[in-house]
Amino acid sequence: MQPRANFDWMLKELADGVPGIEQIVVLSADGLRIARHGGDPDAADRVAAACAGLQSLAGAVATEIDAGDGRMRMVIIEIHGGYFYLMEAGPNAYLAVLANEIAEPGLMSARMRDLVVRIGSHLTSPPRRNGQTV
Repeated sequence: MQPRANFDWMLKELADGVPGIEQIVVLSADGLRIARHGGDPDAADRVAAACAGLQSLAGAVATEIDAGDGRMRMVIIEIHGGYFYLMEAGPNAYLAVLANEIAEPGLMSARMRDLVVRIGSHLTSPPRRNGQTV
């Protein structure tokens, strides 16, 4: 896993490129925060923990599509006052964004996808067993 400081400029670039972003969180598949931009650290930890369950649920639903491979690509949830986005960002890593209602979902998903394509290999979290990196 790369040091958190290396993610700051990448996440800021996404935030600067899409109006309405309030918080960005990079997380591991087991719900641990790797990096964040915007918001406070405690909120980022809560988002990361919630995303672990959401990506698992999305993956379970994805297995029901015959042509699919059972992997979640992106989840978009429209909530009162804004949107929540969760995208697979690399092996065992995810990119989550909370945005207010001025954020345009098409632009957001495109910019998130561009970020993941450009730097996906850096947004990777090694698997863990019993809290230790395997």
